[in-house]
Amino acid sequence: MKFGVGLAAMRPELRPEATRKAEALGFESVWMPDHLVVPVRYAPGQYPYAGGREAPIAPTSPFVDPLLTLAYIAATTSRINLGTGVFILPLRDPIATARAVLTLDHLSGGRALLGVGAGWLREEFEVAGQQWEHRGARMDECIRILRALWTEPEPRFEGQFYAFPPVGFEPKPVRRPHPPILVGGTTPPALRRAATLGDGWYGLGETPESAAQRVATLRKLRRAAGREHEPFEVTVGASPTLEAVARYEEAGVDRLVVVPWTRGSEVLSGLERFADEVLSRLPPATRAG
Repeated sequence: MKFGVGLAAMRPELRPEATRKAEALGFESVWMPDHLVVPVRYAPGQYPYAGGREAPIAPTSPFVDPLLTLAYIAATTSRINLGTGVFILPLRDPIATARAVLTLDHLSGGRALLGVGAGWLREEFEVAGQQWEHRGARMDECIRILRALWTEPEPRFEGQFYAFPPVGFEPKPVRRPHPPILVGGTTPPALRRAATLGDGWYGLGETPESAAQRVATLRKLRRAAGREHEPFEVTVGASPTLEAVARYEEAGVDRLVVVPWTRGSEVLSGLERFADEVLSRLPPATRAG
């Protein structure tokens, strides 16, 4: 089991220090949230992870660019992996995204992890001038474009939404064949996308029982796609007790992303407490991930 830290619930300027603390305590990764804008008014009930409650963001919520932030953090750390949890891929031009993630990969020495999602906030797409409809199909093409640009000597693409002739795209990533792409979401299309196009899946708010169901579905879809022998990691955002860690591991989860604090002033002490109460008490094989 690997353990990551979610960097959403803290002040932006605290994130580099929190990451250094997480690295020193033995956490494997940190994960940055993503939104371009938060409309002042948007239709309620869109957020898919709150169990009927409203989304935990507001127009005053402070968002900074996740890839720029992770690149800055990369310069102050040496081992910890740097992930987006999750980057709203259809909101951006895929070629620009490929270049930005490649830059993070090189500046960090191959520590970039790209968690991606199709997005849930319709009004955000409208403000950004991006089509809401067919965003899932566009995201499929975006993932294929990223892979092509990162791995092919003269990448080209011809799709329904994007197309370009043979181009040069250098350098290739430090991490081979490319930074892992973890696909978020729990809808049938999102799970299909993770199984057929992703290097992993990123889930939020999953219990060990629901995670086991997701893993079973993903394994079935991967077998159907002939990808069951390719590397694939299941990442879940959760706040587990020591006892729950084993249940997540039995469910097939490879990484838990935790937020072990309730207030911004408790970030560093919360990390220390989780490391003492959970990480230090795990068997070496579990703790090693």
